[in-house]
Amino acid sequence: MNEIRSIEESQMKNELDKFKIGDTVKVHFKIVEGKTERIQIFEGLVIVIKNSKVGKTFTVRKISYGVGVERVFPIHSPRVVKVEVVRPGKVRRAKLYYIRNKIGKGAKIKELIIKKSAKTAAAPVASSSSEE
Repeated sequence: MNEIRSIEESQMKNELDKFKIGDTVKVHFKIVEGKTERIQIFEGLVIVIKNSKVGKTFTVRKISYGVGVERVFPIHSPRVVKVEVVRPGKVRRAKLYYIRNKIGKGAKIKELIIKKSAKTAAAPVASSSSEE
C-alpha cells in the first residue's frame, strides 16, 4: 500500500495553480501531433472540481459557435502546463451544472471584486491629509 502512495506522490504536482469554481480560466494544454508538440489554450468557466489527490479533475465549459463545449482536465497531468485565472467568479454552489441550461446573459457569473490591501488603501489617505 505504501508503494502505491509513493508512486502517486511522485506523480503529483508540487505547485498548483490557484483557481476555484466559478472562475473563468485559460487552460494551457500540451498537444502532441506526431513528432511536434504545441500548446493549445482552452478558455472557459470552471463548473466542477472532482475527486482528490492524483485523480483530481476540473471541468471547463465554453460556448463555441453557439454550441456548449465541456472539457475535463486532470490537475496533476503533465500535459496541463498552467491554468491562468482570467476573471474570478462569485458563486455560492460547489457544482455549477445549472449553467448548462442557461443561454446568453443568464449563463454569466458575477465577478468577485477583490479589495485592495490595507497598505495601499491607507497610503492615499495619509498623503491627502499631509497636503492640507
